[in-house]
Amino acid sequence: MTPATPGLSRSVEDYLKAIYGISERGKAASTSAIAEALAVQPASVTGMVKRMAESGLLEHAPYRGVRLTERGIREALKVLRRHRIIETYLCERLGYAWEDVHEEAERLEHAASDALVEHMATALQFPSHDPHGAPIPTSAGEIESTDSHTLADALPGSDLRVRAVRDEDPERLRIIEAAGLTPGARLRVDDDQRSEESVAVTVGGEGGSAHAIRRELAARIYVVSAGR
Repeated sequence: MTPATPGLSRSVEDYLKAIYGISERGKAASTSAIAEALAVQPASVTGMVKRMAESGLLEHAPYRGVRLTERGIREALKVLRRHRIIETYLCERLGYAWEDVHEEAERLEHAASDALVEHMATALQFPSHDPHGAPIPTSAGEIESTDSHTLADALPGSDLRVRAVRDEDPERLRIIEAAGLTPGARLRVDDDQRSEESVAVTVGGEGGSAHAIRRELAARIYVVSAGR
């Protein structure tokens, strides 16, 4: 299969996606943050950032991190679209569990042609969100705006709905699924918060199941008011 985005290497696509994700969460895309996201050495990031800046994909302000240019954002959204459609196809059509699709999509997103991805999207009737609740960019390069409130930030007594789960680790996704905290689930943050290490929630409304969610995990679960 031909590369999905001619002219951009797999490494550049990975960097675009990582920088977009860091910026989307409201954080500065610093060298250290990019290195952590991609599990590479900071020195490698410095060299790649310089080359991508020369290519017009990003702008780098020393000591203030990087930001994608308009072209960089367009290319990042193309990669995200391929990744999230492939994840959705693997889940809905091939029976993959949601905790197993990320690594498969990571491999396939760099090889799948744009035509193949659009055939997948058509077969899925143009899904708006992937299995983890993340919005799928449109073919026109538009993406639904999202907030950044997590379960770890939620106040006791809040009635909430899970919007998305931002995690790629299969074991953590299995824990989240076992607690019923998948996208669309309703929950209430319990008033009794005796532990600073976890968030007490009741999933499924009145008479639902009670769980103590570690704050590390709660910080990966994105929520909105239950009324939205």
